[in-house]
This record gives sequence, C-alpha cells and structure tokens, in this order.
Amino acid sequence: MSDAHAGGAGLGRRAVRIGSIALRHAGRAVGGAVFRRGEEGTVSARLAVAAPAMLTELGPFYVKVGQLLSTRRDLLPERWCGELARLTDTVPPPSREALTAVLTEEFGPVEQWPFASFEWEPVGSGSIATVHRAVLADGTVVAVKVRRPGIVPVMSGDFRLAGALARAAGKLPGMRRLPAEEMLGQVGTAVLAQADLAAERASLTQLRANLAGVKGVRLPAPVEGFGGDQVLVMEFLDDLRDFRPEPYSPQERRDAMQRVLRTVYQMLFLDGLVHCDLHPGNLRLDAAGDVVMLDAGFVVRLPDRVRRHFGEFFLSMALGQGRRCAEIVIESAARVPEDFDEEAFRAAVEELVGDASAVVAADFNLAAFAPRLFKLQRKFGIFAAAEFAFPLLSLLVLEGMIHSFDPGVDFQGEAVPVLMQAVGAPDGRPGD
Repeated sequence: MSDAHAGGAGLGRRAVRIGSIALRHAGRAVGGAVFRRGEEGTVSARLAVAAPAMLTELGPFYVKVGQLLSTRRDLLPERWCGELARLTDTVPPPSREALTAVLTEEFGPVEQWPFASFEWEPVGSGSIATVHRAVLADGTVVAVKVRRPGIVPVMSGDFRLAGALARAAGKLPGMRRLPAEEMLGQVGTAVLAQADLAAERASLTQLRANLAGVKGVRLPAPVEGFGGDQVLVMEFLDDLRDFRPEPYSPQERRDAMQRVLRTVYQMLFLDGLVHCDLHPGNLRLDAAGDVVMLDAGFVVRLPDRVRRHFGEFFLSMALGQGRRCAEIVIESAARVPEDFDEEAFRAAVEELVGDASAVVAADFNLAAFAPRLFKLQRKFGIFAAAEFAFPLLSLLVLEGMIHSFDPGVDFQGEAVPVLMQAVGAPDGRPGD
C-alpha cells in the first residue's frame, strides 16, 4: 500500500472514531434535554455541558482548540465559552520508553545526551509536551520540555478532518454567516504552532530581548546549542510561587500588577509580539516578588496594521471615543456582511463606549464591556480577525486575575502612557 493510501486509510479510521465519539456525547446531551425543562435543559445548554468531556476524549488538538475557542466570546455564546473554559490539558506523561525515543532522535544514543542527570518524573505534563528537571554536564540545572511522541501527525490529521467538518457545517442553515472555516483555520494554526518547540525557543529569545527594560519581569532563557523542534532546553527557574495574592502585602500586590500590565501593554502596543496565554498557570512570582512568565508556546506576532488598530481601539475606548472604536472594529474585521448596517453599528458601539466612560476609572470592567461588544458584533454579523481578537481576549483572562490582586487598579489608566508612546512615534516604537 502506498504512503498516500496508508495515510488516507489512517485518516478514515480516525474520522470514524471522531464521529462515533461526537455522536455518543451529542446523543447523551440531546437525550438528556428531553427530560429537563428550562434553560438548563435546552439542547444547546446540554451540548455545551457535554463539550469538555467530548473534546478531552477526542484528544489534544481538540482540547487546545476548545481552550482557545473559550476566549472567542465574539463568536460563541457565553454559555459555551464558560463550559469550554473548564478544559484542562494536564494529562499523564508518556512512558519512559517513549520519552527516551524522542530524546534519542534529538541527541543521539543515551551516552551522547548532554545531561549528567535527567528526572523522568515531569514537573509539568500537558497535552503537547512534558517538562523535566535535568542537569547538564557542566552542572547547570535546566528545564527540558519534550514534545509528546507522535503528537504532530495526529494533530495535523485532526486539523484536516476538522477543516472538512467546518466546511460542511458552513453550508447548514443558520451557520452560513458564521465564519466556521476561517475561525478553525485561525485557531487550529495557533494550536499546531504550539507543538513547534523550535518556534517557542525563538519566541522566548525575542520576548526576553523586547522586555529586557521592564524591571521586575523574568522569562527563562533558552540554552543555546541543545534541542530542535521536539525538545526545548531552558533555564530552570527555582523557588517559584503560585500567582495568587497570599501572602503578599497590598503594596507588593500592586507592584506585581503594575509589572504585569506594563509587560502586557508593551507587548501589545509597542513590540507586537504578544504572549496570548497569560493565565495564572503560566505566571509565577519568585522569592523577590518578580513576575515570571512561563510557556511561550502561544505567542502571536501582530502585523503592524493590527497592532496600530488594537492600540488605537484601546486608547479610543479609554478616551470615550466610541465612534472611532466602531470604525476600527469595521476596518479590522475578518468579515463584514453585504447587508451590514454600518450606521446602526456605529451608533450602538458609541453608546456602549459612552456607558463605559461614565464609570469611575478604577471601576471599569473589561469583562463587562467585551461581551456587550461581542454581542453587537454577532448581531450585526461582523467578525473580528483572530490577530485582533486574541490579544483583546487575553486581556479578559488577565483582568480577573489583576482585580483579585489589586481591586483598585486603573486597568485603562495604566495603558494610556504606553499608548501615547506608541501613537507618538511613526513606527509605534518609542521616540528618541
């Protein structure tokens, strides 16, 4: 049998398995809806509740897609986003034999490995990779991120199958206005990129250079000369604490939040290289109270046009310029319907921004503002480009965490100096 036929047969078997898993979970959800009343018993609500278990059974590609879709409140109902946000990718690690095979591909026979010692029990185990503590021959303690064996062909095949499903779904009544194929393409590409550890190494290097001037923020340094697209060797940062308010004083909490905000706003508005996955699991505090950013797998390079649009949108929102906010959403949209009522949309966004501007600065809540904006976008059939949506939605994750640390933080006010710096230079970089 040729490789093409073998690959096609493998995809066929995978498609059958995916179909059977999806039908089983959907059948249970629909059947359960028959016996329940009220909003909790609707088919949509039951399917949303069933989605995390179904995606977990389908595998890592679908788990990651579900996690990213949970942030797309501009495209999916709030109930679906809330249920998908429950997805986690903490899974049992591969066997020692499987890890040995990957490390051997990267470094050659065991006697050629660069490690004086390697701890097989991981310090972190995700759906795409595991992270292990090791010691190099010169005594340097390092963190070794190892991609799960065989994960890329499986994820790539699932991406192709999901694309076919999205194309078919886009022809169904009620789905034709939803850019299902484009949405999957954006999210799926971001998921596949997280399996490229060589790209993550490059992102870490660039982020460290970009953020070198931000005091009190650290990222692990990649160790040069080791690893490829399956293995990433980096500095092991010890004595890290969970990113939570206790046991820090109010001033220590405020300092930490200002560091996080300065870092995020520089990435968004000045550098254009954005870490889009800054949830508490990827943030730590060290013994000195410095902020440590981990796992640079989901990093997006914003095109200059998108970076400028995003910065101007945020500044216009902070200044209460609703009409300009509406114009930016239209200019940056991935799709605008032919029957789009532009004037009505402008008026609705202007009212929304006006309402937000009426509250005290420290009381501004992006988590309340964004769903209203996304609801307007769905109502008018206008969908944001992923490059624009992902950074905005990453701020939603960040905002809740920030307010738990420092309830009085001025989320918009902290951004204004960086925004003014960005729009004050022709290329968006600081002026001389």
